[in-house]
Amino acid sequence: SYFFAEQIYAFLVDPYANAVKDDQISRRLIFTALHETFITYLKVAFFAAIFFSFPVLSMQIWRFIAPGLYLKEKRAFLPFILATPLFFILGASFVYYMVIPLAWDFFLSFEQPSGYGVLPMQLEPKVDEYLSLIMRLIMAFGICFELPVLIVLLTKVGLTNSKSLKNKRKYAILIAFVVAAVITPPDVISQILLAVPIIVLYEVSIWCSKIIEED
Repeated sequence: SYFFAEQIYAFLVDPYANAVKDDQISRRLIFTALHETFITYLKVAFFAAIFFSFPVLSMQIWRFIAPGLYLKEKRAFLPFILATPLFFILGASFVYYMVIPLAWDFFLSFEQPSGYGVLPMQLEPKVDEYLSLIMRLIMAFGICFELPVLIVLLTKVGLTNSKSLKNKRKYAILIAFVVAAVITPPDVISQILLAVPIIVLYEVSIWCSKIIEED
């Protein structure tokens, strides 16, 4: 992944580049330590390695567990193994293409031009801080989108059921907003864009749990 670190870096910076495309001449990302860019490329490579090797890792875990399962149990668990990377990619794509552009526009709206007696206020993100934020958001949304897989799996093994999930709906909504407030940047738009999909996925999980119970 380090061999492609510059290309991955360009991909992660693209949302910011699009947000400031009308003023790219005066825009830049800065670094304040001699080693910062090198360490940032290592972080990017490590992030990409985890992201792209996740399906392989899931399959290795499945191959380790599968020999100890009966055929019926294998058929029950295999869909969850296949769904895990799909939901993770769905969450990562959602934050990259929808949440991040809106969040960047929100933060850039606080800039102000120079005027009489007023100094200009312009955003100059640090490379390390910017990439750490966007990678954290991608990982967080990817993990949060695993909620249906987790809940359906718990229903399958008998640790929960659709009735219990319905009764705990109000707590789930509260937890969704708390998690969104902790994970996302401190703006309402980003928090809502994470909390609402979590709530929708929770409702989907209730529906899937009910289908499993009927089977």
